[in-house]
Amino acid sequence: MTSETTNTATAALPSVSFDTLVMLLVAGAAGTVVFDIWGQAIAPLLGLGGLAPEGLARGFLGKLGLPNGKSAGNLMHLLFIGLIAYPIGWAAIFRPLQARMMPGLHWLASASVYGVGLWVVAIGGIAGFATGNIFLGFATIAWVALAGHVFYAIALVAVLE
Repeated sequence: MTSETTNTATAALPSVSFDTLVMLLVAGAAGTVVFDIWGQAIAPLLGLGGLAPEGLARGFLGKLGLPNGKSAGNLMHLLFIGLIAYPIGWAAIFRPLQARMMPGLHWLASASVYGVGLWVVAIGGIAGFATGNIFLGFATIAWVALAGHVFYAIALVAVLE
């Protein structure tokens, strides 16, 4: 889809098919790559600090009493969150709601709003739970994470559009 604005006809809950699942995985992979390039390469080069999403995932898993080694943190960040949860959240929750509430919203604006929402959940909720420091105290790394989540969502939606 290359439409400039959100198309409400395609914003309904997607049908569950092999093609839909593959597309969500590909879009999630693109978003995850963009997020990690920003957070682990570009932001540190700019002196902003680097993101450690697997570390946050490890802290979260540990708080739940689950295995929280490096592999578990990477699996949580890369597979469960980046490839599955965030794309499904877009397709099954955010996109249908956005299409009903603001049907003419350009996909780029919609994706950016979704990215901010992901940041609120990840850095406000998950980080607050895992570290006891909601929004990581609004330190520079919190803003790096905000940009990363918005970049993730833009890449995700660009692939899907």
